[in-house]
Amino acid sequence: MKHFKKIESKFLFSLLIMSVWSIIAVGQTTAKISKHIPEIEKWIQKQFAKGKTPPFSFICDGKPSAEFIRQWDYSQQKIESEEADVIKYLFTYYNPTNGLKVECTVKGYPSYQAAEWVLNFTNKGTSNSPTLEQVKVVDLAMQYASKGEFKLHYADGNHISKYDFHPRSVTLATGETKQMSPQGGRSSEGDYLPFFNIESPAGQGVILGVGWSGTWYADVCAQDNRTISMASGMKTMKLYLRPQETIRTPSISLMFWENIDRMAGHNKFRRFVLAHKSRKINEKFAEYPLSSGFNYRDPAPCTEYSCLTADYAIAMVKRYIQFGLKPEVFWLDAGWNTDAADFEHGKTWANTAGNWTVDTLRFPKGLRPVADEIHKVGAKFMVWFEPERVIRGTQWAVEHPDWMLDIPEHNNDTYLLFDLGNPEACHWMSKYIGDMLEENGIDYYRQDFNMQPDIYWAANDEPGRTGMKEIRHIEGLYYFWDYLLSRFPNLLIDNCASGGRRIDWETIGRSAPLWRSDYYHYDDPDGYQCHTYGLNFFLPLHGTGSLQTDPYSFRSSVSTALIYNWKITDKNASVYEMQRCLKEFHEIRPYYYEDYYPLTGTEDMTRDDIWLAYQMHRPSDDSGIIVAFRRTASKDKKITIRLSGVDPGKYYTVTDMDSRQSKIYQGKELTSQLPLILEKPHSSLLLKYKVTNEKPNKE
Repeated sequence: MKHFKKIESKFLFSLLIMSVWSIIAVGQTTAKISKHIPEIEKWIQKQFAKGKTPPFSFICDGKPSAEFIRQWDYSQQKIESEEADVIKYLFTYYNPTNGLKVECTVKGYPSYQAAEWVLNFTNKGTSNSPTLEQVKVVDLAMQYASKGEFKLHYADGNHISKYDFHPRSVTLATGETKQMSPQGGRSSEGDYLPFFNIESPAGQGVILGVGWSGTWYADVCAQDNRTISMASGMKTMKLYLRPQETIRTPSISLMFWENIDRMAGHNKFRRFVLAHKSRKINEKFAEYPLSSGFNYRDPAPCTEYSCLTADYAIAMVKRYIQFGLKPEVFWLDAGWNTDAADFEHGKTWANTAGNWTVDTLRFPKGLRPVADEIHKVGAKFMVWFEPERVIRGTQWAVEHPDWMLDIPEHNNDTYLLFDLGNPEACHWMSKYIGDMLEENGIDYYRQDFNMQPDIYWAANDEPGRTGMKEIRHIEGLYYFWDYLLSRFPNLLIDNCASGGRRIDWETIGRSAPLWRSDYYHYDDPDGYQCHTYGLNFFLPLHGTGSLQTDPYSFRSSVSTALIYNWKITDKNASVYEMQRCLKEFHEIRPYYYEDYYPLTGTEDMTRDDIWLAYQMHRPSDDSGIIVAFRRTASKDKKITIRLSGVDPGKYYTVTDMDSRQSKIYQGKELTSQLPLILEKPHSSLLLKYKVTNEKPNKE
């Protein structure tokens, strides 16, 4: 959904300044990396061993944990893991004097040389704990065997622009620190996506993922020509704990890799995400869907689906089936709720959030009849909600004022924040939304979030407990999603927050961003290409919309998931083009789940005078696709690319998916120079290759 309002306040700055500290560039503890990346269980045991300073840190009562944590009571416990190929440990640090306990839950993934951990702080004492601050969930330096330069590879977050998820690389000089954090309280809003690849001079590296759906920070510093340090945690936190009170921190993941090509690390991480951080249904990988709307924004002046009726929705379902355009999911976006259709009085979906009842004027029997029709044709039903943003005067705001976070200085603002940190409110909302899903036959849940929550958290923190409102809200969000996923074992969650603004290590384990950017609303295929190009470095599961059916536009939107917002009632629309697009999507989607290689660099990918091309390679059967675009102002009819992943000694049939003409190449030709030719600007190329036993004819 479009982000409608950006709240500014001097109050924000007065509170945030309290959380700013000078970052210590040197890691609290150092892990020496040999010529080969570590065996992960041994690495975990070593880093968290008794008598050793752990790879996390905090300040308690003004003193750094490194000064005292080794004197605390220590225990370790290996826990039986419910996940295959996963080891699990609980490391406990306890101070019997003041009752403060730190529990560090660590998971190891032997097949991927990866580890992740999260901290829980508990006050076991009978009085308030000392003040906790500057909690670094990871505070670690990596020392490598070889000397040289360190490179940090990262990506933009979401700005609602072409630059969303744009790949970036920086070489860190000795002593230089790269400081990263999001904006506004949503984890991927602004200049940074919370996933980073650190490439060492030893041909090894580590990919760091931050799991916190609020305001995190990450600092990466080249200590010297062999040592790189990293620190990450929650940015704004300075608080005490009441007796028996517990809080959790962000989670951190580290995945080690080795190769002369850093893309080996990225592709290993993509496989790691699919294996261990993607939704499973009946213990099998859950594929996120190909979706269709119901004639999006039809008719004007209606926004999204604010004028949709049950009869019209059912008619559209039948119409799409009639023309052989069956999606896997019918996607009901914003506007189905009470009062959203009252456009004559200025009402839209955007200013009625909080009226979480079905508009009975348009849907007299609720959404169930629409769901029944969808299920009848063999598809699923996904519905949009936005429960955290509440508009003044709506049902929830009036009926539950004590559950709303407000800012006194913003009395004239329409936004309230539903207090997910209130256990009573969180449990009530979880059941309320769950009941709505069940009563209306909704299969998949879509959650939007069109506001910046950080100033609401800051305005409502108690004195001496800065950051507590944010912690409790994020804990509540995870509780809510986990409740839905547990109650509905076949559920998928679409994570939208003004389009892809809450993507992090914790959310990707529960959801996928099927609307990865609100830049979609600009109908700019070049922008969609950029988003795919950048996001694929780290995440295999994401999607966006498709408004047009021409090959250039359609291919610009394709990834592992897609929603087609085509209007079949448009007299200029071609059903045949739509059918062609769907056939092509089903044919090429499987390739997006495996390895990714950018083919045209990582410089400014937003220009209109360039080619953009990438490769999806399947090691599982040694096949792949090449997707290329010659943009409008590009003067080059031809570029030369080099493929990765293919076997130089094998032969491959390369087929143009438009002309269906094929040519046989030896693998070494594909890895050295493969020409791509497009005669016209603003055109695309889709090539598919696979291993063949044939050899090219000698001319």
